[in-house]
Amino acid sequence: MAKASALGRGLGALLSEIEEAYDNELPKRGGVEEIALAKIRPNPYQPRKHFDPESLAELAESIKVHGLLQPIVIKEDLDGFILIAGERRLRASKLAKNKTIKAIVVSVSDEQMRQQALIENIQRDELNAIDLAQAYQELIDIHELTHEQLSQTVHKSRTQITNTLRLLQLSEKGRKALVEGKITAGHAKVILGLDRNEQTMMIDSIIGQKLSVRDVESMVKKIKLPTNIQRDPLEIEGLDFIALKKHLQNLGYKCGTKGYKLTIEFEDNDQIESFLDLLS
Repeated sequence: MAKASALGRGLGALLSEIEEAYDNELPKRGGVEEIALAKIRPNPYQPRKHFDPESLAELAESIKVHGLLQPIVIKEDLDGFILIAGERRLRASKLAKNKTIKAIVVSVSDEQMRQQALIENIQRDELNAIDLAQAYQELIDIHELTHEQLSQTVHKSRTQITNTLRLLQLSEKGRKALVEGKITAGHAKVILGLDRNEQTMMIDSIIGQKLSVRDVESMVKKIKLPTNIQRDPLEIEGLDFIALKKHLQNLGYKCGTKGYKLTIEFEDNDQIESFLDLLS
């Protein structure tokens, strides 16, 4: 728990408006400076991999007309500078053919730089679903957080975090299709329980046949149905659920068994979320 508390203190500034963070927490070399774009390298810890060309073009035009209203944040390095926050502004400024850019030079560690990039993108909702899931996973791995602790840190619901992290179970083809907008997050959540080949088949069907989420749900249910093997109830009495039932009951879940079925009763939504955490 001490580790989670330390995280809260260390990232407090990063969870506020970015300008306030720069003023209050990040040690600066001076005020806003004009830095040559050619001297600035991208942040190696940037979680965001996809930048919409149309959105960048619009920002570039705005910069041409109004100038850059909010400076980027950089860290001085041996042979130039490393970007910490503001990659869209940096890319758009290059697109606008500018030679320099307004920047605040700060002194931070590599770990702080990594955290800054993750938190800025999460808080500004600038990541696609896959990049967001990977950013969540990085913060969990770095600080050994539970989903609940991460929820409190980034001010997102635990359910949203858990559901987003589940998207990392997608195949590479599924992740690419989701990032490119060929399938929706709704489609992705439905096909998560399928194996890689089944996911590929469903993704091709979604794209080729313009299937709705409801269409996909119906098809996935058919895929998951057991093969139509006629079982003689006199020959096979059922499955042995004793160990599983005992384990679930020890975790606080009410469950019952009959033949080939095990049923679990949930008392409230919190218990459902807890069960989803257990599965993930």
